[in-house]
Amino acid sequence: MTYEFETLAVDIDADGIATLLLNRPDALNSFTVTMAVELEQFFLDAAADDDIRAIVVTGAGRAFCAGMDLSAVGNVFGLDEDANPTPADLRDRLTEEPFQSGVRDTGGKVTLAIHACPKPVIAAINGPAVGIGATMTLAMDLRLASTKARIGFVFGKLGIVPEAASTWFLPRIVGTAQALEWIYSAEIMTGEQALAGRLVRSVHEPEELLEAAYALARTFVVGRSPVALALAKQMVYRNSAADHPIEAHRADSLAMWHASTGDGKEGVAAFLEKRDPVFTGKASETPEIYP
Repeated sequence: MTYEFETLAVDIDADGIATLLLNRPDALNSFTVTMAVELEQFFLDAAADDDIRAIVVTGAGRAFCAGMDLSAVGNVFGLDEDANPTPADLRDRLTEEPFQSGVRDTGGKVTLAIHACPKPVIAAINGPAVGIGATMTLAMDLRLASTKARIGFVFGKLGIVPEAASTWFLPRIVGTAQALEWIYSAEIMTGEQALAGRLVRSVHEPEELLEAAYALARTFVVGRSPVALALAKQMVYRNSAADHPIEAHRADSLAMWHASTGDGKEGVAAFLEKRDPVFTGKASETPEIYP
């Protein structure tokens, strides 16, 4: 599959690790409606592209993403100010117009696509990441930060609210109290502060950040079943939000059945024969385990 974008650049290495570069360095990779559309499309396409095994997201130049580009003409968020939506509209008519294009949060469309992508996704936060630059990373599975990273949930300073489904993701990552403190204060934190608050996995010198992200990604994909990883990703996110472990048991049972009759056979054979497995399952053909 070929990826050509105006605001992004994509490179895929021999191990199937895709580097997704936010590529507006002159504007500190600030987020635009075009970038939103392209990010959503990339993750939807990557879900079906079996050449991609894992994704590392980083920024061109000295920033990761400096938030929404506030220089756009009109409503900078691309919203229809005449739509006057109600809760019922977004429950029953979410994908209809004017709600699909004029009301739905653009960052939320992106994070929903990231969340649905059945591949490991790692954020390599190389510099400033504020507003949507911070919240888009919450839908990624892991976050690594540079010592030059500066991360902020700065919505209160602009009179707006957290977006990109971040009020679902952030408390699950760092806990409710920490999430609220960061949102209330709207302060900018360092990579070390983000590490102390459990937002990021690790902090690295700038020249070591990407190699650390790639090394981590390789441990996820080399000698691993893409189907097993895709199922595990679904199960962890879905089952951790279930109201009873019986729901996890139902999904586990289906997933284990499919895995054991697919790549699991090769995995067991390779273990018994003391050789590396050769998995043939495709993430794009992951079986359904949820109703």
